[in-house]
Amino acid sequence: MNATRHVHLIRHGETNWNKEGRAQGQQESVLTEAGKAQAAALAAMLADSEILEVYCSSSVRTRETAAIAFAERKLPIVHCDQLREIHMGEWEGRLYDELRQQYPDQFDAFWNRPHNFMLDGAETFEQVQCRAVARLNSILAESKASSIAIVSHGLLIKTILSFIEKRPLARVWEPPAMHNCALSTIEVHADGSQRITLYANQPYPQTA
Repeated sequence: MNATRHVHLIRHGETNWNKEGRAQGQQESVLTEAGKAQAAALAAMLADSEILEVYCSSSVRTRETAAIAFAERKLPIVHCDQLREIHMGEWEGRLYDELRQQYPDQFDAFWNRPHNFMLDGAETFEQVQCRAVARLNSILAESKASSIAIVSHGLLIKTILSFIEKRPLARVWEPPAMHNCALSTIEVHADGSQRITLYANQPYPQTA
């Protein structure tokens, strides 16, 4: 295969827990009406993209997003546990305001020193990145499609983009923010090299 391939990374739409300020992780939340509207707007944004295959986190919020965004295409959607968000242990389902007070050091690490985040029962950022990149590579190996969509979660997508741009995980939260239904695109070349062309709906600066 000599042609350049494209992988479109999509974060899910707004959920009830996003709106309430709760840590989601791998617990289940559902799209709000605003989240459903974001997914519909994403469908329009992708109208000119010849996406041939869709891979999706097995979480409810990503499955809802994919079902709306690709409703008109009638493509099979492959659900993948490996594309789920970071497992946050006992934080999941709890308000961020509560976590900030009860776990001040690890809360600060999560947002400001992510390479140092270590919570009992939770994944590290490195573990998330390893499984995310491994699943991306397996998708590229098993698929022959020239254009692929992956519907997943904000942090997981951030770790993939950080890996491609060789950004250390200490800087994973740097802008641009991964807003709900944010679209990022990777070009994959015949020699296996990859480059980001769109980052959270913003053109990615390329070096000569």
